[in-house]
Amino acid sequence: MTEAERKAIIALPIVILIGVGVAWAGSQGSAEVGGLPLFAICVAAAFLVQWLVFIPAYQQQTEKFFDLTGSLTYISVTILAVLLSPERDGRSLLLMAMVIIWAGRLGSFLYRRVHRDGGDGRFDDIKPSFIRFFNVWTIQGLWVTFTAAAALVAITSSNREPLGWVALVGTLVWIIGFGIEVVADNQKSQFRANPANKGKFINSGLWAKSRHPNYFGEIVLWLGVAIIAVPVLQGWQWVALISPLFVTLLLTRVSGVPMLERRADEKWGGQTDYEQYKKETPVLIPRL
Repeated sequence: MTEAERKAIIALPIVILIGVGVAWAGSQGSAEVGGLPLFAICVAAAFLVQWLVFIPAYQQQTEKFFDLTGSLTYISVTILAVLLSPERDGRSLLLMAMVIIWAGRLGSFLYRRVHRDGGDGRFDDIKPSFIRFFNVWTIQGLWVTFTAAAALVAITSSNREPLGWVALVGTLVWIIGFGIEVVADNQKSQFRANPANKGKFINSGLWAKSRHPNYFGEIVLWLGVAIIAVPVLQGWQWVALISPLFVTLLLTRVSGVPMLERRADEKWGGQTDYEQYKKETPVLIPRL
């Protein structure tokens, strides 16, 4: 057994326990279905979907459906929350629409990219190991839980409030974030599709204002979702505000910015134009 596999064995129960903790906290004040908190049911479903898809993914040694499965999990658990909720209101339907639009767009984008590239290099060393590959899928279940926590808590909450100015502010924030993410992704795709840009880094459009504008947009849109959820949060349900904080920490400290910055430095580090770009362009928050 390798050191990486030992770490995966240690991490697995920790990930599951954290998921159980979030399920417990978010279930305080949750509507119930068959005597079980609806929020907890949604969290369990998020993990179950990952484990079911992991089976054929491991057998076929493929990661091509990993990102797509994550996106479909967001959509399925959110729809499940709305359908099983004893009461559906404007806030629930608004949040459901936001999650579906975001997940559907991002999932299809990532699915096309991984098939175009032929795979995802992050999984090359992980796929052969059952425990490491299983751990990655389990972590995605926790990822979905944390990220969608604000939306799911608001949808499943027994506390209902009419939509007001807070929801309007949250919707505007979400629209801005979603717009930035979509435009940034499209600009990068078009840049890469141009043969003349092969081997070059993008420093035009929104990428001239931020080195990672797509990540900035994603953080902003989940902040919008959290704002919309605030009026119905109560007690331990306030843990749902971890949603935008989790997205921010994940993208800026774990798998997003650090990884891409490291890859960029390996490719273009030392080049005058790249070093100038890094010096003049903020890492995340766009320069106005």
